[in-house]
Amino acid sequence: MRLSGRATILLRAAVTVGLAFIYIPLLILAIYAFNASKILEWPPPGLTLEWFPQAFESTAPDAFWTSIKVALVATAIALVLGTLASLAVARHRFFGRETISFLVILPIALPGIVTGVAISNTFTQVLDVPLSLFTVIVGHATFCIVIVYNNAVARLRRLSGSFEEASADLGAHTWQTFRYVTFPGMRSALIAGGLLAFALSFDEIIVTNFTIGAGEQTLPIWIYSNLFRPHELPIVNAVAVIVILISIIPVYLAHRLGGDEGPTAGRGAGGNIDPEATAVP
Repeated sequence: MRLSGRATILLRAAVTVGLAFIYIPLLILAIYAFNASKILEWPPPGLTLEWFPQAFESTAPDAFWTSIKVALVATAIALVLGTLASLAVARHRFFGRETISFLVILPIALPGIVTGVAISNTFTQVLDVPLSLFTVIVGHATFCIVIVYNNAVARLRRLSGSFEEASADLGAHTWQTFRYVTFPGMRSALIAGGLLAFALSFDEIIVTNFTIGAGEQTLPIWIYSNLFRPHELPIVNAVAVIVILISIIPVYLAHRLGGDEGPTAGRGAGGNIDPEATAVP
């Protein structure tokens, strides 16, 4: 598509404004991480690196590793259940298939606070299970499954089922067909979905706040808890910058694995992810 000179200028200006809207606040946060003063003032009176060593000496690293563990387990659950659900919906026809597909993606469209309250009430009031990292993992898995499912089902719909039929005709059983035919075709979509699910679980706070046990902290909970303590604010800014740098890695890898039309995640009004924005074709 060819654009006129004026349209090209307007398009570039719109892109510039959009990127500035997203990244200027992050840039300001990065500058405050080097602020020599404990008081937020603009411009900063000076720059220093002292907050970063203090960040590593605080309880933030413990919270960081807790977030890593939760995200890894939630992603593993999502990969298994999301892949199975996508295979059922994309490769089989049965009564209620579209309803099941709708029910699988519904949790990600719900406000995070609703999901958190529902899971908390289920464990504490119905199942009489105390809140812990296990309940956090279950809460995170509810939306991580959707991420993996959307990526996997989109890829399966692009892969011809004739190869699987040919594999069966040649005598391969179901597991062999999945291992040598189906899985290689959807592998990159699963990896991209898993990386994106991990990144979303790592920084989730709404569901976590309602499902975490007493005395336990993930990194987002740690940041929120220390955000309103004046003496801790510079350390929080330093930790936030470190988290931004770490979060770039899985999102970048997911984007590269998804190609030019890689996965992107748009959070809805309730702090959740738009299901239409997570599929890798």
